[in-house]
Amino acid sequence: MSDSTKLSLTARDPEGSRATRRLRRSGNVPGVIYGGEGEPSHFAVDARILRNTLAHSGAILDIDIDGGTAAPVLVKDVQRHPVRGDIMHVDFLRVNMNEAIQTTVVLELLGADDSPGVFEGGVLSQETRELNVEALPGDIPDVIQHDVSGLAMNATLFLKEVTAPKGVVFLDDPEETLVATITPPTVVKDDDGIETETALVGEEGAEAEGGSDAGEGAEPAAESSDES
Repeated sequence: MSDSTKLSLTARDPEGSRATRRLRRSGNVPGVIYGGEGEPSHFAVDARILRNTLAHSGAILDIDIDGGTAAPVLVKDVQRHPVRGDIMHVDFLRVNMNEAIQTTVVLELLGADDSPGVFEGGVLSQETRELNVEALPGDIPDVIQHDVSGLAMNATLFLKEVTAPKGVVFLDDPEETLVATITPPTVVKDDDGIETETALVGEEGAEAEGGSDAGEGAEPAAESSDES
């Protein structure tokens, strides 16, 4: 179960996009706290401290603004730069540790490489990566894990077969929510009727397509420029 981690924030006024860009250039991340009985509170936090805190914290943080009284919050949303992965904005939700809340938790599948289906060449597809749950804030796990090392070829895994951690209730339909499947690799036939597994097409196949014949008269692709 999750342990709370302390994080100190600095109050800020809600400002426009230009001020927000200046804030990010100074090494800080803007954010907002909402929910509960209080009004939304805008804040800034050092990007490095926030990154390290989120990497080592549970679902609940104890935050204070400008050294005020610490209060528990749930990390509700983290927006990242699509290329660099930097945190661009963070949302916190005020919580009462004695009242159950609804949120999502990442589902992690373990032991896929050891399953008979994958060992025989099958492909495991995880259809559900997050689960909707209800629990007291202190009972919300960072991640829910399930062992799939026993799945055979053509197996299907539904939510009803996943065990909820103590104090956690799954909100998704256990009978209808498909978690994962193991299917045989796709087999295609070429013009000569020779069967080929698509899973075998890799670097050598890419090299064959990009050989000297394909390169005649071809123009080099333009290099994409990264965002400054």
